[in-house]
Amino acid sequence: MSRIRRAISPLVAEPPEQLWSNCLVAGGFAYITGQTAGEYILDPEASGQTGRDDQNEEYRQAKIAFQKIEALICAAGGTMADVVKLTVYVTDMKRRQGIWAARREFFSGDFPCVTLFEVSALASPEFVVEIDAIAYVGS
Repeated sequence: MSRIRRAISPLVAEPPEQLWSNCLVAGGFAYITGQTAGEYILDPEASGQTGRDDQNEEYRQAKIAFQKIEALICAAGGTMADVVKLTVYVTDMKRRQGIWAARREFFSGDFPCVTLFEVSALASPEFVVEIDAIAYVGS
């Protein structure tokens, strides 16, 4: 029996089979693949979201990514307070303040460790932020 298990949340769309897992739990840690605003950006009509808000786009996309991370951590048996590490990828470092504003809505007290990278592009041209996480959820 594998000591690695997949955590699935009905609130986060699963990727097509045999591409990747959104969340794997191993050794008491939940590893969450990079989350984007995904379907909320690519299909705004279906998700109830309206067009792009360039003024606050980083905040809006980061908030959606954090909501998805929270859902996956809950599915793995933890909470956002269990997050120990975030890696954030942005397409424009100058606009990172919106990401930090969204982060404050999900974390307080001891914030998780974080690494921030500026990248030339993400998986879709509409994406401006992607966030992956590691949380300690126990054994």
